[in-house]
Amino acid sequence: MLEALGITAFAESVYRALLTDPGRTAAELARSVDRSERMIRKAVAELEELGLVTRLPGRPVRLLAARPDTAIDLLVARRQRELTTVQANARALAAEMNVARQPDELLEILVGQRAVADRFTQLVRGCERELLVIDRPPYAARATPSEEEVTTRLHEDVGVRGLYAPESLELPGALAAARRAVESGELSRVHPKLPMKLAIADREVALLPLVLEDMVESALVVRKCALLDALVVLFDLLWEQAAPLVPVQEAGEPADLGLLTLLAAGAKDETIARQLGVSPRTVTRRVAELLDQLGARTRFHAGVLAERHGLLTE
Repeated sequence: MLEALGITAFAESVYRALLTDPGRTAAELARSVDRSERMIRKAVAELEELGLVTRLPGRPVRLLAARPDTAIDLLVARRQRELTTVQANARALAAEMNVARQPDELLEILVGQRAVADRFTQLVRGCERELLVIDRPPYAARATPSEEEVTTRLHEDVGVRGLYAPESLELPGALAAARRAVESGELSRVHPKLPMKLAIADREVALLPLVLEDMVESALVVRKCALLDALVVLFDLLWEQAAPLVPVQEAGEPADLGLLTLLAAGAKDETIARQLGVSPRTVTRRVAELLDQLGARTRFHAGVLAERHGLLTE
């Protein structure tokens, strides 16, 4: 129980023995716990230093255990002060780091949603020319602030290319946010099978999940190296396979461009109907008509054929 306070298991057993039968001598303790008197005296010295054992006056020297609630409360308070001092020293050491050398580190691991969200914001703000983003849930940061950061960079003439997963467009308000990004100048496409979240700034630094099973609790920062080059190639390949995301009307008969885009993204009828503001029956009927018109075998094939024939444009 007391190991967390730096007390050895044997010293704790001696302390417990004194709590059960106070006033024993070192020799008596040695016989009761079947250890040498030398070991007992060492454990007693350890306990005395922590204020858990005191000596009664007179000869032979008899030992008394301090009340555990009072004594341990004092030890916990002392340990908390020590840990607070260690934290302060760590911050002081961090302040002494040579910040100018940090960009030379190829890889950096981030732990915690707050750290991941803050680094994404930092990456977006530091981008000067081109921002490449693969957008898919779950998210480490709330959508609105992240959207505002990217939109701000668009207005500052930073080129943004965004790849969206179908599930990211199913979230409330997500499609409207994607439309706003397109209207602001973002080049946006939809891909049915995006392997992970990814952000690349100026092809010089990337942010991606460290563990794919939990894409918000930890992340990896990658700077100029072969791995970063491979991530850029991956983004470009996925971009070529994706269908452009174009604005769609919100009520009435679904616009074919918007419908085809959502089909290419692999969205289901219920999702398409919700995003276009029409009934699922209307979507099902129009999908069947489009498959027949395009000679497509599947819904996704219809989206691919539409893009190949130039029906979808950025």
